[in-house]
Amino acid sequence: MNQNRILDDLSRLFSDAAGAAGGVRREIDAVMRAQLERIVKDMDVVSREEYEATREIAIAAREEAQKLALRVDELEARLVKLTSRPD
Repeated sequence: MNQNRILDDLSRLFSDAAGAAGGVRREIDAVMRAQLERIVKDMDVVSREEYEATREIAIAAREEAQKLALRVDELEARLVKLTSRPD
């Protein structure tokens, strides 16, 4: 019976130690996450959502600029035709 009690005490000790280690690990994870978030915030980086939104705006602006460049070329060609004098 004495040996069973020692084994029960050891089992409780290890269970408590495992629980405490898990708690310490969770605390370390929380501290590390908070520190990393602070570092990233100080770096002034954008979120993925902000990046994607800006990327879409840039793509749309590039497409619009290409359309406008084609339109300008067309208008310049028409202007040349209208203003050129046959010799």
